[in-house]
Amino acid sequence: MSNTSCAVILAGGQGKRMKSELPKPMFEVLGEPMLEWVMTACEDADVKDICVVKGYSAEVIESYVGDRCTTVLQPQRMGTGHAVMMAVDWLKERLDGNVLILCGDAPFIDSGTITAALEQHTRQGNAVTIITSEVGDPTGYGRILRGANGVTGIVEEKDATADQKAIREINSGAYWFKTERLLEALDEIKPNNSQGEYYLTDSVYILINHGYRADAYVSPNRSVVMGANDRKGLLKLNDTARKAVIERLMADGVEFLCTDGVSIGRNVKIGIGTKILQGTILRGNTVIGENCVIGPNCLIEDCTVGDGVTLNSVQAYQSQIDDGAKIGPFVHIRPGSHIMARVKIGDFVEVKNSVIGEKTSVSHLTYVGDSDVGSNVNFGCGVVTVNYDGENKHRITIEDNAFIGCNTNLVAPVKVGRSAYTAAGTTVTEDVPDGALAIERGPLNFKEGFGDRRLKKRNGKK
Repeated sequence: MSNTSCAVILAGGQGKRMKSELPKPMFEVLGEPMLEWVMTACEDADVKDICVVKGYSAEVIESYVGDRCTTVLQPQRMGTGHAVMMAVDWLKERLDGNVLILCGDAPFIDSGTITAALEQHTRQGNAVTIITSEVGDPTGYGRILRGANGVTGIVEEKDATADQKAIREINSGAYWFKTERLLEALDEIKPNNSQGEYYLTDSVYILINHGYRADAYVSPNRSVVMGANDRKGLLKLNDTARKAVIERLMADGVEFLCTDGVSIGRNVKIGIGTKILQGTILRGNTVIGENCVIGPNCLIEDCTVGDGVTLNSVQAYQSQIDDGAKIGPFVHIRPGSHIMARVKIGDFVEVKNSVIGEKTSVSHLTYVGDSDVGSNVNFGCGVVTVNYDGENKHRITIEDNAFIGCNTNLVAPVKVGRSAYTAAGTTVTEDVPDGALAIERGPLNFKEGFGDRRLKKRNGKK
């Protein structure tokens, strides 16, 4: 890929039919903004010099791209050609090269298409190379007109003859231009249409009329033309992406017993032999090992999961789960946690920013927060690590082979020593020595006849 290549991404659209204050390119497909898909495709194709044209809610776009890209403002939405005009000063600094023009709300452009189209563009010496696709139903798209020496034009559906409507090669809205030729064409584009807008497609005719060569690269990726103008279209994008990910994973040896409610991000990696059950959502840079069972009804985000792990109705975020762990149902693993090998975590347990050592059992109804727990520790029902004093959070240490009795409160900062026990109902406010039993209980008193008096009083009110 030429190091003089750059890209302009058009991301100024409002998307009125979305009925939202969010710019259209920021709507998500598989948990990522459409704009992210487009920027990533450029970067993967080694086109890293990128200018994003922002418009509606420009601050949202600018905040998202940060220092990753240059941004320019299109104050009024007056067509695709007008949007590119906003980047003219930026392009003038890059005259000696080629520029890729992409739509920020067409997320399925891919690095392979970008690379192959540029190779054809430079090999043929084209002024412009249109990225196209051949589809079964071209209705609604601009058709590509070809002649003996490349592309002769683009005709829109409403202007096409019957023969032209039969053409199945359509314009994706993505182009490679020689930067200098594009700037020449932009100077001549006029808003001579019913919308009063500047159309980038007019640049193709302008360059052809000036004797420059235009051609088209037919992408093998038929989804390259897909975009979304409304919520229905956005759902179609998500369905298309979701099915593509699932099909790729099945080809790699991942098993799906049912795909109802299953959504897996495009960057998620899953090992062979793993089963994904219904209702499972895997997001971000999650990595799942081999021979796991994930689901039903799990949400795993930015986690690393080892081999042979079982997760049942688990939500886990930014954490590590090692080989052979068995977790769930109804478990919440919050960021910064490390669940080590062969740990068992049962129902209604929350773990936050904690290390749980190998073969430890946290069976049910327990909160473990800001804690370092050793191996072979047993938590009884209802244990709470009291890690917050109202101003600061403190850590708790529980060493190997400890036994934490039911309804124990561990008030941080505190340490439970190796092989130590806490009796049921104990509130621990001091370190427990190795091998000791901590008991903290007041005397059990009885008030004779109390229940009878209360019952008589209640019955008297009826």
